Amino acid sequence: MEDMGQGLKETFSAITWEALVEALLVVTAAALLIFLIQKLVPRVAGKLGGKSRLYLLASVPLARLLIIIISVIVVVPILVEPSFENMIAIFGALGLALGFAFKDYANSLIAGIVTLYEMPYRPGDWIEVDGQYGEVRSIGTRAAEMVTPDDTVVIIPHGKLWNALIGNGNDGSENLMCVAEFHLAPHHDVRRVMALLRDVAFASPYTKTMRPVVIVVANKAWGMTYRLKAYPLEPRDQFRFISDLTARGSEVLASEGVPFASVPVAASA
Repeated sequence: MEDMGQGLKETFSAITWEALVEALLVVTAAALLIFLIQKLVPRVAGKLGGKSRLYLLASVPLARLLIIIISVIVVVPILVEPSFENMIAIFGALGLALGFAFKDYANSLIAGIVTLYEMPYRPGDWIEVDGQYGEVRSIGTRAAEMVTPDDTVVIIPHGKLWNALIGNGNDGSENLMCVAEFHLAPHHDVRRVMALLRDVAFASPYTKTMRPVVIVVANKAWGMTYRLKAYPLEPRDQFRFISDLTARGSEVLASEGVPFASVPVAASA
């Protein structure tokens, strides 16, 4: 430990003001470049659709990480002579600082690197974590930002990867299944109702018609439940899509005289 402290003292005592100014300029340029990427890329991505938007948003955290790594590689030789002894002293001190002072931050930082590699979620994905559901807006080195349907920003530390279940609705694609439920009273023509609901799905302006439309029927003690499953054109349209399916389906079923069931509270919970 004393040898490491002595090595650090000798290493940083040789730093000049010119080197500090040059290193500061490099760090400032890197910070400005990261700021521009974080502001401009999402704006460009917002004008695109489908996979192009998702891939462009996913490139933001990777570009930020690359800029940080390159900045460190450039700054270290400016400040100190890149000898073996100097590198041992600097990285040894950095490891101790991260280990004692920033344990939780380092945990999330490592999880962030794992996130960039495994990609359990990406910008543009609709995920659910600890009961919170929303769209991933950005991914940082420590945490991800998620926006809920109520326009609330939720910060998710990447450390959640280690101990939480993460549900991903579209998993990097533009396909996200939506479900509209209908609770109907018994004693009706099941096949007729299934045909009507299928027509409702294909008649919606939000439906991605090249994806399958599936209707699942379940028999309950109080009646029957129909789950109309289909895909919207864009994941961000999912709530308008479900509302449209529910409204259209209810109107069609009512016009056909199909009675709706009153679901008991215990059964709907």
